[in-house]
Amino acid sequence: MPETSERVRELHASMTLEEKLAQLVGYWVDQGSDIVAPMQGEMASSGKYTDATEHGLGHLTRVYGTRPVEPLERAQWLWAEQRRLKEETRLGIPALVHEECLTGLAAWQAATFPTPLAWGASFDPELVEEMGALIGESMRTLGIHQGLAPVLDVIRDPRWGRVDECIAEDPYVVGTIATAYVRGLQSEGVHATLKHFVGYSASQSGRNHAPVHAGPREIADVLLPPFEMAVLDGGVRSVMNSYAEIDGVPVAADDTYLTEVLRGQWGFDGVVVSDYFSVAFLHVMHAVAEDLGHAAQLALEAGIDIELPTGDAFLAPLAERVRSGQTDVTIVDRAVLRLLAQKEDLGLLDETFDTPPESVDLDSPAHRDVARRIAEESVVLLTNDGTLPLGAGSAAPSRIALIGPNADSSEALMGCYSFANHVLAHHPEVPLGLEIPSFAEALGAELPASDITLAHGCDVDGDDRSAIDAAVESARNAELAIVVAGDRAGLFGRGTVGEGNDVESLELPGVQRELIERVVATGTPVVLVLLTGRPYAIDWAIEGDAAPRAVVQAFFPGEEGAGAIAGVLTGRVVPSGRLPLSLPRSAGAQPYSYLHPILGGPSEITSASSAPVLPFGHGLSYTSFEHSDLQVEAPEVEAGGIFTARVRVQNTGDVEGADVVQLYARDVQASVTRPVAQLLGYSRVTLAPGEAVVVEFQVPTSRLAFSNSKMQRIVEPGAIELWVGPSCDTRETEARVDITGTVFPVTIASERYVRVDVTPLSLAESIG
Repeated sequence: MPETSERVRELHASMTLEEKLAQLVGYWVDQGSDIVAPMQGEMASSGKYTDATEHGLGHLTRVYGTRPVEPLERAQWLWAEQRRLKEETRLGIPALVHEECLTGLAAWQAATFPTPLAWGASFDPELVEEMGALIGESMRTLGIHQGLAPVLDVIRDPRWGRVDECIAEDPYVVGTIATAYVRGLQSEGVHATLKHFVGYSASQSGRNHAPVHAGPREIADVLLPPFEMAVLDGGVRSVMNSYAEIDGVPVAADDTYLTEVLRGQWGFDGVVVSDYFSVAFLHVMHAVAEDLGHAAQLALEAGIDIELPTGDAFLAPLAERVRSGQTDVTIVDRAVLRLLAQKEDLGLLDETFDTPPESVDLDSPAHRDVARRIAEESVVLLTNDGTLPLGAGSAAPSRIALIGPNADSSEALMGCYSFANHVLAHHPEVPLGLEIPSFAEALGAELPASDITLAHGCDVDGDDRSAIDAAVESARNAELAIVVAGDRAGLFGRGTVGEGNDVESLELPGVQRELIERVVATGTPVVLVLLTGRPYAIDWAIEGDAAPRAVVQAFFPGEEGAGAIAGVLTGRVVPSGRLPLSLPRSAGAQPYSYLHPILGGPSEITSASSAPVLPFGHGLSYTSFEHSDLQVEAPEVEAGGIFTARVRVQNTGDVEGADVVQLYARDVQASVTRPVAQLLGYSRVTLAPGEAVVVEFQVPTSRLAFSNSKMQRIVEPGAIELWVGPSCDTRETEARVDITGTVFPVTIASERYVRVDVTPLSLAESIG
């Protein structure tokens, strides 16, 4: 346990058991019939709020994010409530307020940023850090202290509904971008919370809350590294457990991860909060606890400190167990000390709550600027035969048929944890509260001289084909057809993707494929725009004579997303997004990762191919980039050391554009099987036509570390193939480095996942 201040120790020493337990739970003031968490209606505690706070309160749950409330009015209530807790409870400790903030603060009128999958497609951690700081500023202004984000689950199976909350299938990309978000949020005095520790995304058959059968090496080498980076590099102050059970042991009751790894190996000294109702789930879902009191004991022993969103297990059931002598109060004390230290760190113990905010702009020009830039950087051009860019003014097609269920929907631009799809779905009478133009509106603004005819075609889901004929006829009468298809985010069956919306097939939902193929069959040139929260098996739209002329992929790009996509289509924005995960060939090929060993790829001894349609890192542009002359400064590096690799990058096209320079490696021979490709580092570089730079990578050999047969993390001597290319599959320029010396045991946590330092150099600097 970290060293605590004298003030915290004295406060703790004065507390009764009831006061201690009250600090370890949340209270969901606004909770009603709207379901925004799993099994919420079955698990939620009831009772009068003032009675529940008689002994104080640890957390206030989602004060702004449960229903649409006017922010300043709600702030008035919150400030008054915090004063009441200070003045009318014996100890006078204010509550810590937490909110969801995955795509921006989940509150009415707050900016909606692109979903995390779009952050991954941008490959731009610096911009994500800017976003995190803006979100943190909004939260702190409204008296919110802790954000339940980011998600660091490495994508393993796109059938899983929560893929849109994730960043990438590569742990290094997840770690660097999530750590940037943590830094941004915490720079404004709001504690970030890493989700979901650990293994959640590796669930059986891509099912939510399903068992995880990942081996210890996959957990150690793929699933844990992003969390470790955010702890060591980001200094994160809170972690949330996973709902999963790994090899039969629920994470919420497993001290291996929550204590031994998190605190013992990494030195984390913050607070661990439970995912909503996960303590009670030890009894009602996992059946490893005989009752709720036993569930509370198991969770505390494992290392969970705070029960969210309510006190189902940590209040009366745990109190009874402590008083009967079945549970040692020392595990309660440990958690209380951590929570009090967190409140002290946040300034809560000294806050007077005299003056609530009188004004707040939760969707300022700064918010919209960052939302626009992330959206623009995250749009991925999958294919293009030259139809794009369309141009503007007289260069653009004069007659455009705009078709598809997502063509005129603002909700289709936002992810599952956006306030619109998470909460406002229950309140259709309430306006969005901010401007989110649909793609139809953005395209009309982008091409005011074009005659754009809108045709719905079909719904996102369902089998209604009654509007397809009209859409096909619209395409026949146009110079160009743009079909906007994809997902609708929601929760627990209220959408095609999002929490609880797992799928068995990776075909586009409903009859959208039929709509697209019939529009393509008209012979009118077709551009397909996909607004989705997962990648779909669209080989038919990528390969073959019946494919659209161009395919554009956007992962729920947020409030400025429509303008970003329209800008990409016209050429005002040069596309620079890259696939943060492989584009799957089929559901039957899942789970799949580009980080597969030789046996995980295609071979002549199986008739079923797992090869993706498009690889990790793929993305086209309206200009072209040449990568050449990859060199390693020294041909050998001792295990545990650092090597320098440089590559020349030139814009060989006619327009300015941004390239994502990707450095890959393959360990040629190792004591355990290794991936056929592993991303070592990446960098976004913007170049004018003809401009060239040298990008330098400082690579710690610990980036090539792995768990050996005895589960010891090591850097092993041997030959390493290096390459740079437009994706993991293409070796445009190659080099080699030999790791020498003896096996290097990676034992100091701070050395394990040191980030790769990347520096763009002018040609003169690189020669010098």
